[in-house]
Amino acid sequence: MSPTGKAPKTKASKKRPTAGAGGKLGTPLDRRHAPRITIRDEKHGLPFSKGLLARSIMTTGLSPMSSYETAQLVQDTLVEEGKLSVTIQELRQLTSHTLLTTVGEEFAARYLKWQSLAKLDKPLVVLIGGTTGVGKSTIATEVAHRLGITRIVSTDSIREVMRAVFSEDLMPALYDSSFDAWKALRVPVPPPADPVAIGFREQTAAVAVGVKAIIDRAITEGVNLVVEGIHIVPGFLDFDRFRERVFIAPLIIHVEDEDLHRSHFYIRELQTDGKRPFERYRANFDNIRLIGDYIEWLAREHHIPLLESHELDATITTVLESIINKVIAEVQAETDKSSKGRRKGK
Repeated sequence: MSPTGKAPKTKASKKRPTAGAGGKLGTPLDRRHAPRITIRDEKHGLPFSKGLLARSIMTTGLSPMSSYETAQLVQDTLVEEGKLSVTIQELRQLTSHTLLTTVGEEFAARYLKWQSLAKLDKPLVVLIGGTTGVGKSTIATEVAHRLGITRIVSTDSIREVMRAVFSEDLMPALYDSSFDAWKALRVPVPPPADPVAIGFREQTAAVAVGVKAIIDRAITEGVNLVVEGIHIVPGFLDFDRFRERVFIAPLIIHVEDEDLHRSHFYIRELQTDGKRPFERYRANFDNIRLIGDYIEWLAREHHIPLLESHELDATITTVLESIINKVIAEVQAETDKSSKGRRKGK
């Protein structure tokens, strides 16, 4: 069970625990008749769910297959040792130990990090930005799945809704692609300003109004949310406005290698049966890269994580770690602030 999804070459993965005495590994357990395991707390017990455990393990960046294999090992160990009633803390310790012995300390540490934040006291909003074709949608879908977030919104969808409300005469910047928004500019752009960047800024400023409304709605409903799209641009959203009511984890995805970036559009054409044609993006590739440079510059200026998109599993792992570290830092800052307030009150 490696980060790439292959089963770990360990004794635990080659043989499954049995119900034999002495804790030795032998023939696999008959899982069709495995005893029921209960997770107990102070008030009542809940049935153990291998699927839910696998979901929590996926926050480490392991592939779904590897996560389910780990969850199966945990279940087998509990049955083999006769532990049919465990506390949530005991389950976490066993899961961490299993990760440690199969895929290594890095994944075990990530698991414990996220589990320490199992119940956040306010919603989590993940914002994933970057220029066209860097893989934002795919990354957002995977990240949401592994964090158990069911609500994903794209900024292109927000733009489409706003187009139904505002006419082209009123908001022309909404009616072109991000790399074509400059065509809707009504006032000539004085040099040395670049019209492509100016047009993109106008469109982003308009869509940012919709993004703020989506975040406000998530806060009101108390739900976690992932928003992805080219209009997630550092500096266009005031995070301080939300800071007391939500955990916000913004990040920007980029592809350094131009040839690799260009190849993404060809793959996307194949995946969408030509609905997103490669030639259209190839013809506008310079504008797409220019917008990417602008977004990345703003990310550095505003100290927003800038993460390279290369191999998907590795990128997902990096994105999850960035989100977890961001939330942990905010929780710690709030704890420190609360502690200082109590000390001053004494």
